[in-house]
Amino acid sequence: MKKFFRNLFDNMHHKAGDNPFLRTTVDAFDTFMFTPKETTHGKGVHIRDGMDLKRTMIMVVLPLTLLYLFGAWNIGHHHYLVAGMAEEATLLQKFLYGLLQIIPTFIVVHAVGLGIEFLFAAKKGHSVEEGFLVSGALIPLIMPPGTPLWMTAIAVAFAVIFAKEAFGGTGMNIWNVALMARVFVFFAYPAAISGDVTPVLDDTGKLQSKNYVWIENDHNLLHNAFGNFFKVNEYDAAYADMILSPDAISGATPLAVAATGLEIDGKEYVGWEAVQQMWTTKELLFGIIPGSVGEMFKPLILLGAIFLVLMGVGSWRIMVSFAVGAAIAGIIMNVMPGASDFMKVPFQYQFLMGSLLFALAFMATDPVTAAQTNMGKLWYGFLIGFVGMIVRVINPAYPEGWMLAILFMNTFAPLIDHMVLSRNIKRRMAHATN
Repeated sequence: MKKFFRNLFDNMHHKAGDNPFLRTTVDAFDTFMFTPKETTHGKGVHIRDGMDLKRTMIMVVLPLTLLYLFGAWNIGHHHYLVAGMAEEATLLQKFLYGLLQIIPTFIVVHAVGLGIEFLFAAKKGHSVEEGFLVSGALIPLIMPPGTPLWMTAIAVAFAVIFAKEAFGGTGMNIWNVALMARVFVFFAYPAAISGDVTPVLDDTGKLQSKNYVWIENDHNLLHNAFGNFFKVNEYDAAYADMILSPDAISGATPLAVAATGLEIDGKEYVGWEAVQQMWTTKELLFGIIPGSVGEMFKPLILLGAIFLVLMGVGSWRIMVSFAVGAAIAGIIMNVMPGASDFMKVPFQYQFLMGSLLFALAFMATDPVTAAQTNMGKLWYGFLIGFVGMIVRVINPAYPEGWMLAILFMNTFAPLIDHMVLSRNIKRRMAHATN
């Protein structure tokens, strides 16, 4: 089989000839399947192994795959939960339903992102850069599952062109490409990514949602293609029989509940107490809650973080300092006089809500946009955690903060490294002159 593909790519290289786009395309798939034969030229001591940049990027994609699998199930679970059929639906039905919501976004992200990268690579006359392997895997995980595909396509195009290719391509970008795609949607189409809107059933039985669009996205497509398997006819009737009331509707995201409070049977609940009325600590830990696809299952995220550290891809310094910064900011707000109900949420429970752990493991550790010095990584991670927690809790417009905090610190990462290096130079100069 290996020999077959090797011969196939050799023939394709020959047929591509001098066409820059075909040559770039064939080379991209060739180097994805096979480790390049070329090694460092010239004399001297060099380290040679089979770990090129594509293989390094795949080390990040592997743990993300598990988050996709759980995220697909979670989408399907909440779909049937709102329909009142969570117990009747099988594990396979929930998983496949969610998968059908994720796949279109995944395809659009890669078609647009890789298409642009192929064009730029052909124009510049070099191989396709591998950075989008990770960005393309991250974007569907951090986007709200119901984001319209055309909106996702525009966001990806903006991120790849203006946040990456404009700076020279992979390894040259200042900001995290995946987060730039999300921040584009956040500012250009804020209603689609507000993150705190409850799904509502109207009197026709049609599910309307700005946060839970995943639940009934492409309903007609599923009805026509997979209606019998997903029992669409049965829960259409269930929709028609449901009454518009808080009891018939799943709530908003945990962060939104903590920020705005909750009323049940005429009694007001606020802060962490409000969250506990809707979800147990176990449900928050294992991700059986609404939210973006990748941020749910906390144990898998932590395993992914450990995997990245062991593979030498993710920096433990950024992860640990991120957690410390977030915890310190949370503690300060817990004891602050006149603190709001959201600020009083015990800091340790902040780690179970929203995308804190996902940002810590997969977003802040981007080796290109993060600080490069060891001491700089500690300051970089700490400031993301500290600033992000403040934005999450105090910002009244958006109960989350890691996207903005990471991009903010991306901007200052070179300055942090410069200050660390300048300090080291001054200290060494002082020793040299003594």
